[in-house]
Amino acid sequence: MIIKIHSLTLEYMRKIGIILLFVCQGLFAQNSKGITGVPDTSFANYSAWKSALKSDPSLQLAEYTRLTVPSPNQSWVYKVIGKRKLMIDVYGPRDTQKRKTLVFFHGGGWRSGDKSQHVALAQALAKKGYRVFLAAYRLSTEALYPAAMQDAQAALNFVFKQSGVDLRHVFVGGYSAGGQMAALLGSVQDENLFGPGRKIKGVIDLDGILAFIHPESGEGDDRVRTSAATHYFGYTTQERPDIMQQASALAHVSKTDPPVLLINSGNARMHAGRDDFRKKMSDFGILTDVYTHEGSPHTFLLFTKWFTKTVELMDQFMQHIIVSPDGSGDVKTI
Repeated sequence: MIIKIHSLTLEYMRKIGIILLFVCQGLFAQNSKGITGVPDTSFANYSAWKSALKSDPSLQLAEYTRLTVPSPNQSWVYKVIGKRKLMIDVYGPRDTQKRKTLVFFHGGGWRSGDKSQHVALAQALAKKGYRVFLAAYRLSTEALYPAAMQDAQAALNFVFKQSGVDLRHVFVGGYSAGGQMAALLGSVQDENLFGPGRKIKGVIDLDGILAFIHPESGEGDDRVRTSAATHYFGYTTQERPDIMQQASALAHVSKTDPPVLLINSGNARMHAGRDDFRKKMSDFGILTDVYTHEGSPHTFLLFTKWFTKTVELMDQFMQHIIVSPDGSGDVKTI
């Protein structure tokens, strides 16, 4: 009899605990103050260049106008939300051949930036024979998480329906916030977390964090000003750590995840969770590779000093993730 009462008491306490958890979460309403409806233009190539010149006066922007353009740019509306039309641009050879494809997301702290910042990258890879899709997504000035990730999934699904795309060789990539999104996207295709999943060939993360809540991460630090992550989620790390964990690729590593290439700057804060992520991937026997541009700023992708090497690394990764003849597996060599 005593044991029975004790068991019921524990069950009662467990239910009370669950109720309290939901009540406590309800106390923290998602803060929409950062949704201004006004585009944040604080992060742009020119402003990034002017800032970087203070440390290295020799830096030059990697301008797309200096590259041979293999085909004209084409744009489509891939998603409509009310009056908002999300665009995706494609660069690649002007033919109907099915080609290896990269879907790429820009950076800017989930709040600023624009897909046009990576035209140079798209055209450099297009010159090598890839189809490259640069996708816009809703920033935290217009919608909070998970809106951007739902858009990213929709962009990926849109690309899978396009002609000229080799469905066995679709990669996702991104820079900074876009790199974080690409890594997360690659890790959740088996979960359908943001929409119907797809079979991704590989992920290229350029200086995007793998975890929001991590000893190496500076995201969610609001002591001086509201952080980009707090704007993105509408919560602080203390209010809803569960949501920030959900948005971290590190929390979703599984045996079905694709290989990942990590290209990093010399700023360690910008690849928080990388080593733990690689360890988890390795435990499943999944290839990851990392290259660090030692001494480079977080904005390394924008400058000629590191641009050519970055394109070379991306090309090597996408060329050497090879589909087996029967399509059943990969030969993974870098």
